[in-house]
Amino acid sequence: REGGEGGARLGKRGVENKWMNDMPEIHQFLDGFYMSRIGIRMLMGQHVALEEAAATAPQDNYIGLICTKVSPVAVARDAIEDARSICMRQYGDAPEVEVFGDESFTFAYVPGHLHQMLFELVKNSLRAVSDKYLDSDQMPPPIRVVIAEGAEDVTIKISDEGGGIRRSGLQRIWTYLYTTANSPLLEMDADTGAGPAVLAGYGYGLPLSRLYARYFGGDLQVLSMDGYGTDAYLHLNRLGNIAEPLP
Repeated sequence: REGGEGGARLGKRGVENKWMNDMPEIHQFLDGFYMSRIGIRMLMGQHVALEEAAATAPQDNYIGLICTKVSPVAVARDAIEDARSICMRQYGDAPEVEVFGDESFTFAYVPGHLHQMLFELVKNSLRAVSDKYLDSDQMPPPIRVVIAEGAEDVTIKISDEGGGIRRSGLQRIWTYLYTTANSPLLEMDADTGAGPAVLAGYGYGLPLSRLYARYFGGDLQVLSMDGYGTDAYLHLNRLGNIAEPLP
């Protein structure tokens, strides 16, 4: 998990003192720090993967960590399965997730990065829908994942009917440690830095997902209708003409 033990310890103090939300310079620093960390891990992983490929039989369609034929539909289904398993463990049930897109479409990307972003977005939608319909006799509406192939971008939209986000809190979703769920950081072991595995509450998922998207020239946008639901738009650059936005 990005952030590691240091981020968890910082998070626990931030939750207890509530001081980080009013200090934007800290969030700017963390954006730069984690973007650098993503870049370093990408370079190290790429080097190790290339060395392993040279020593053994290389994987088909892979250049290091980069897959030249990533199927966003297949990655989305894997991420959905992982997110629904956590939702099942916490709620005992999980809303259905429908995927719409061309299964034959592929493009060059890092599958691990794409899985991380989709996992976080679907997980947030599952939690919102599950909370809204927790005590309802109605069947929760399905979450929709729509994958569109554009000339410059691959855009993935995750739509839910989980009640949406208040307009006053929409800008705060990009700040670290902000969460509408009960934070598990206060239950964290001070010696080991280990915390419980939960569906939501750490406050790192959305800001880190946006950094992953921006690393290769993409972006992440969230639009919400308070009282109805939320749409998240994940834009992935497919031209390979954007330099790393390292600080």
